[in-house]
Amino acid sequence: MEGGGLRAEEEFLGYEEGEDDEEEKALSEEEEEKQVRRRAGAAGLVPPPPSSAISPLLGCLPQVPAACPLTEEMLKEGLSLLCKIGNGLAHAYVKFEAKYKDLTDISLLERFIHLRYVDLSENKLQDLSPLSSLTHLLWLKVDGNLLTSAHMQELPYLQIISFAHNRIENMEGITHPHLASLSLKGNKIQTALGLNQALYSLRILELRGNKLESTAGLYLPKLKNLYLAQNAIRRLEGLEALEQLSSLHLRDNELETLDGFSSSMKCLQYLNLRNNGISSLQEVAKLQVLPMLQALVLMDNPCSDETNYQQEVLVQLPHLKRLDKEPKRQEEEKEIEVSLQGDVTE
Repeated sequence: MEGGGLRAEEEFLGYEEGEDDEEEKALSEEEEEKQVRRRAGAAGLVPPPPSSAISPLLGCLPQVPAACPLTEEMLKEGLSLLCKIGNGLAHAYVKFEAKYKDLTDISLLERFIHLRYVDLSENKLQDLSPLSSLTHLLWLKVDGNLLTSAHMQELPYLQIISFAHNRIENMEGITHPHLASLSLKGNKIQTALGLNQALYSLRILELRGNKLESTAGLYLPKLKNLYLAQNAIRRLEGLEALEQLSSLHLRDNELETLDGFSSSMKCLQYLNLRNNGISSLQEVAKLQVLPMLQALVLMDNPCSDETNYQQEVLVQLPHLKRLDKEPKRQEEEKEIEVSLQGDVTE
């Protein structure tokens, strides 16, 4: 069961194998939202916005969505993938999808206890408690709803969740013991300190486009891929716990120094620091504690405008195989070797 869920992981979250393709494929949150809405509107799935402007007074009031419960007809439309259950003598639908339905109530799902894959994206849900009876659930996607919390009753087999583009403000209440991939992209999270430290199976954590100012609280010793782009991170804290991390995305943050990296991060191979505030190339020397670092993206920082920027970086990090997505060329290697020999002579 676990293997099947993890094989769907990349498709579910939209990742590809090439780590350094992230900056091309990752649209800004606003543009991504516009494109999704535009496609849905063209397909007749969502109504176009009203032509008249909302009055300033009404715009300040909290909007309560009109009640729209899940119906039997919607259930029939959304159920699929008939599979054997139990001892193999009975069958049940294990997949359900209901997107762009303006749903506010999914109570009818409580009785479909054999569901394994559920997609309720782009609705108006504020409560996921009816899903607590779905103890066979492996895969859950609830992007683009009105959720203010990721808290759910613990589900024993749940491996993949996406809460992208909701209104979630913290990371408390996520306790699923087999959770391997978690997306909280495009929410309002300011700190990771509430994250449950017992998520021993978590391998991928997506927190792009939130309001994080620090990395404190990410005590996830089995984590392999961490996406923190488009936050407001100024401080790197607690990274020493990420002993199995292989890729770290910190693009579009507010880092001015590179303090916080640790020699315990012995598996880190890819580091994206594009478009931060790193002004001194002396900061690069702090990455020497990362023994396996092979690819570094440092472009669009003030230091990348310095003369001989690439050569200076490669002198300090001679084991890099790729800088700013450019493979290290043979002539650069010769220049670095000469520079290193000169340092030894001096």
